[in-house]
Amino acid sequence: MVTQEQVFEVLRDCYDPELPVNIVDLGLVYDVAVQDDNVKVVMTLTARGCPAHSFISESVRVRVAKIPGVKSADVQVVWDPPWDISRMSEAAKKRLGMM
Repeated sequence: MVTQEQVFEVLRDCYDPELPVNIVDLGLVYDVAVQDDNVKVVMTLTARGCPAHSFISESVRVRVAKIPGVKSADVQVVWDPPWDISRMSEAAKKRLGMM
């Protein structure tokens, strides 16, 4: 059985190519739902015009699909609520020199 923890673990290996922080610590992942080994990730990006939109969402889908037992992996990019730096972990803020 696939767990949320497994999904978050692989998502910590997904990065915005412009930032040296994973998408979980950036606060881009809003929800991970696992039902009958089908996984849905709801996430956002730092900006609507992000040139890496397709790259990041496809990277998430591919990594989640590789988790043993996953039947399907769906990624939904949403813009509400909008992302802001308050969603970042303390470690991410420190790494980016914001503390």
